[in-house]
Amino acid sequence: MTVMTKPNTNDARAVLAAPSLSPVTIAKPDLISVEQAKAMDVARMTDLFKAHLNPGQLHFMKLLGFHKIKIESAEGMYYVDQNGRRILDFFGGFGSLALGHNHPRIIEARKKFQDEKRQEIAIAFMSQYAAALAHNLAQISPGDLDMVFLGSSGSEAMEAAIKIAERAAGPKRSKVVYAENSFHGKTKGVLAITDGQLYRGEFKLVDNTVRVPFGDIDAIERAFKSDPEIGVIILETIQGGGGIVQAPAEFWQKLRALCDKHGVIWVADEVQCGVGRSGRFYAFEHYGVVPDVTAVAKSLGGGKSAMAAMIAKRDIYMKAYGTPKTAMIHAAATFGGIGEASITAIETLNVLYDEGLIENAAVTGDYLLERLQALQAKYPKIIKDVRGKGFMVGLEFHDFSQTLPMVLRPVVSVLDEKLKGSLSGFVGALLLRDYDVLVAFTEYNRNVIRLLPPLICQREHVDKLVDSMDDLLSRGIVSIVKDFVKSQMK
Repeated sequence: MTVMTKPNTNDARAVLAAPSLSPVTIAKPDLISVEQAKAMDVARMTDLFKAHLNPGQLHFMKLLGFHKIKIESAEGMYYVDQNGRRILDFFGGFGSLALGHNHPRIIEARKKFQDEKRQEIAIAFMSQYAAALAHNLAQISPGDLDMVFLGSSGSEAMEAAIKIAERAAGPKRSKVVYAENSFHGKTKGVLAITDGQLYRGEFKLVDNTVRVPFGDIDAIERAFKSDPEIGVIILETIQGGGGIVQAPAEFWQKLRALCDKHGVIWVADEVQCGVGRSGRFYAFEHYGVVPDVTAVAKSLGGGKSAMAAMIAKRDIYMKAYGTPKTAMIHAAATFGGIGEASITAIETLNVLYDEGLIENAAVTGDYLLERLQALQAKYPKIIKDVRGKGFMVGLEFHDFSQTLPMVLRPVVSVLDEKLKGSLSGFVGALLLRDYDVLVAFTEYNRNVIRLLPPLICQREHVDKLVDSMDDLLSRGIVSIVKDFVKSQMK
C-alpha cells in the first residue's frame, strides 16, 4: 500500500515543488486590439513608431513626406491612403510585389487553406506543401538546380547559400569572393559580403572574404589564380543597392568558365532580380549560364507571406549535407516551409505563368526604358543615365551642381558629395505629394531612383509615371528645390 505524506514544510525544495492551492490571476496589459490598430490616426502612429520602432528612420520619412500618410488598403498597382487618394506603386516593396497588392488568386488560396484548418507547422512530419513548392522551384530552375532550402527572408536564403557553398568547397578553400557595392542582407553572416559601411557598422565580421569590382572578370581571374584558398564567389546578377548595375553577357559566360576551370562554386543572388522581374524567371537566364547555387525571396511570397528559397545543384548539396550525419547541419528552421507561406508561393508561381507576367515584365519593361530614355534626352543636364532590365530600372541624376545654371556650378560643386541623393529625394517626395506616384531609392548610389513596379504594370501606368516626372522636371531645378523646401515648412 502506498502511504501519502504531506510535504515537509521545513524543506524549501518541497515547498517550491508543491502545487499552488489557488490559481494565479494575470492581469491583461494595456494592449491595442486589431480594430483599434486599424482605426489609429497618423499622430498616434507617429508616437508609437518613435517610442517603439525606429526614431531615426522617422527623420527620413519626414524629409520625404511619407510620415503624413496612413495606408488604408491596397489593390493591384495602387495604395489607398486615409483620404481615399490612390497612390501608384513603382516602389513595389523593394521588389516583393510581383503580383501587385492583394492578388485575388492569392487571397482565395490562403482563405481556403485557413477555412479547411490545414496544418501550418509540421516539423515532425513531411509537409506536402513544402515538398510541392520545392518541386515547382526545381521544375522552373535550369540545369541541375534542383535541391531546395526554404526560409523566410532574402538574408536567410543567402545565409543558407553561403553555408552550403563553403561546406561543399571544403575547409581548405574557405575564402569567398564578393563584389564592390554588393548587398546580400543584414544578418551577421552575410554582412561580411555586403559592401556597405552603413550596414556593417562596427560589427566583428568573418575575415575569409575577398572584394573585387563588380563586373571585372580580369580582377576575378587574378584573385582565383593568386589565392588557392578561394572556393566560392557570390554576386548579385543585377546589383540593386548599387544603383541597378549590370554586367554584360560575356562577363557571366567567362565567369562560368573561370569557375569551372578553378573549381570555384558560383552563387547567384537573385533575391531582388529573380521571380520574373528581369523578364526571365532568373536574371542569369538572359546570359545562357547556370550558377551552382542561387537564392530567391521577396516576390516569392506573393506579397502576402515571407518566403525565401535557396536552390542548389544536387552534387553541391550532397557534398555539404548528403549523409545522415550531416543532414541536420542546416535543416529547415521552425518556420521554413510553413504551410500557408508555401501554398502562397505555390500559387504565386502558377499565377506568374498563367497570367504571362514574366513576358509582361520583358515587354512593358522595354517600354518603360524607352520612355525614360526619351525623358533623359529631353533633360540631359538633369538625368545622367537610365538603365535596367525588365521591371528593375534605375534612373540616375547628375550630381546636384551639374543641374544648376553654369554660374552656380563652381560654388555648389564642393558640396556635391554631401548633396548626393538630394535631387532624387526632392523628385521622389514631390512625385508622391503632387502626382500620387511612389518610387524607391538605392543604398549606395544615392543619385538613383529605383523603379521596381509589380509585374502586372501596364503601359498606362508607365505613362502616368513618366508624364508626371516630365511635368515635374519641366519646373526646373531651382523651382523643384523651392517647392521641396516649402513642403518642409508646412
